[in-house]
Order: sequence, then structure tokens, then C-alpha cells
Amino acid sequence: MSRPFLSSLRGALAAVLLAVNTIACAVPILLVAVVKLVLPFKPVRRVVDPVLNTLATAWIGVNNAVLWDDRRTRLDVQGHEQLQARDWYMVVSNHQSWVDILVLQRVLNRRVPMLKFFLKWELIFVPVIGVAWWALDFPFMRRHGKAALRAHPELRTKDRDATRRACAKFSLVPTSVMTFPEGTRLTPDKKARQASPYRHLLKPKAGSLAMSLHALGTRFHSLLDVTIVYPDGVPDFWEFLSGRCPRVLVRVHVREIEPALCVGDYTEDTALRRDYHRWLDGLWQAKDAEIEALLIASAPRALPASAAPGGAPADGATQRPR
Repeated sequence: MSRPFLSSLRGALAAVLLAVNTIACAVPILLVAVVKLVLPFKPVRRVVDPVLNTLATAWIGVNNAVLWDDRRTRLDVQGHEQLQARDWYMVVSNHQSWVDILVLQRVLNRRVPMLKFFLKWELIFVPVIGVAWWALDFPFMRRHGKAALRAHPELRTKDRDATRRACAKFSLVPTSVMTFPEGTRLTPDKKARQASPYRHLLKPKAGSLAMSLHALGTRFHSLLDVTIVYPDGVPDFWEFLSGRCPRVLVRVHVREIEPALCVGDYTEDTALRRDYHRWLDGLWQAKDAEIEALLIASAPRALPASAAPGGAPADGATQRPR
């Protein structure tokens, strides 16, 4: 059988296994969530939320076994050795593909409390998994255009209030709150439209990060600053399922959260917004440099001229990963 056929077969099998696992785990999650819905009291949540997180952690664990245990993708991770599953963490990462979420879950599952992502409101309508995300208290955010915000200024407070409500729930049991500050996946077109000053990143946005730190800052043990690099090219979801992602490099940096960033109102305090933007710009400059260094270190090495046929440079020796 041809390699493309085997690759597609592998992807189809992985997709079926993920779907079966999702349905099998979503049913008990939703049943337990009914208890939380009917009895929305803190003592009940303190018991129910850990059960829900345990079920979701098992769900992710099986997904990881399906996606990673055949070793087709080599995962190179550094910096995650000292993490604790009983601490609260704020997690940020660069964003290039839906595969980023699978990578983060593989690296951090059972090392930190379950990751709770900020999700676009539209994702709540994804069959089965959207309702499961809702049951697990993933914060759903609505995106409003500039025209809508000008016409209805009150919309500015809706996401802030939703974040505060979500973080109030997270304060009851250890949680890892995850956000992609870039707000969307990196593409060359988006980078050009933004006139991004970074080589490998979009401009970061501080909104959801600032609101989370304001609502739950004193609870967070530290900030996990994660850098994800695909040295052989950024895969889409199907390419990853099909085993066409040879390598993933992940670097985890545990950083202190400055207390000054956890007080004040980001939406109203101009000085605080400036501080956030300076802080995020510093993180992103360091991340950009780290990505560049990882790409250079992982690029194919040029062969000496004498090693190539006819004394010419080896084919592809000077090409950067796509």
C-alpha cells in the first residue's frame, strides 16, 4: 500500500477513536454537570468540580494515547519538570494551529490542573464537545467589532463580566487558566495586516490575560509561558492525525506574576494598560528570539562541499523549515 494511503488510513482511525472517546467521556461529564446545575452552591461545587476535572483529565489522557503513543511525532519538551498538579497557573502560549491545544494537553496533562481555555462563543455549538466545555466551566467569549462597540459601548463589559464569573468558579479548586494572547492563529496574511514587529508572532493582546489576573491573581502560583515550534512546518489538524508532523519543540518557562498586574481595572486604567503592554511586549520579544533560535538549531545541517555529489552543496542545505 502507498504511503499516502496509509497516512490517510491512520488519520481516519485516529479520528474515529477520538470521536468514540469524546462521546464515552462526555456522557458522564454531562450527567455530573446536571448535579451542579440543579444545586449551584459552593459546597456542592467543591465536590462536583474535582469529579468533572478528573473525568476530563481521563478523556485527555486517552486522547493523548491515541495521538502520541505510536511515537510518529517526536516531542522535545524542556522546563516542565517542576510543575505541581495542586497549584493554580496562568498559562500563555503562541498560537499557530489547532494542534497547539493537543500539544499543550500532552505536555501539561496531569502535571498541572486541567487547562481551561478561553473559547469563542460559537464553539459552544460544536456537537457534544461544546456542551462538555460548558459543563467544565470553560469561559466562552463573544467578539465584538469596532462598529458594534461604538454603537453599543455596554458590550465592552460583557466579556469582562464573563471572565470574572468564570474565575470566581476557578477559585474553588486548583485550575490552570489558558489563553493565547495573539487571539488567533498565526498566518502570513494576518501578520502582514497587523504589521507585526515580531518575526514569528502576531501582536499580543492583554485583555483576557489582564481580566484573569485581576479576578484570580492572588490564587495563581505562577505564569507558565509556553513556546511551541514546529521545525518541519506548522501542521493542520488532519496532517497531525495522519502522522505528518515529525517534530514538535516545546519550551516551558515558569515566571513570577508581578503583584501590580493583579490590581486595578485594565479596561479603565490607562497607566495599567501601558504596563501590561510593556510586560507582554517583553515576553513576546523573548519568545520571538527563542523561536528563531530553535528553528536555527533544528534546521538541516549543510554538508561540506566535498560530501555532496560533484562537490556541489547538498540539495536543501540552505533551506529554512517551511
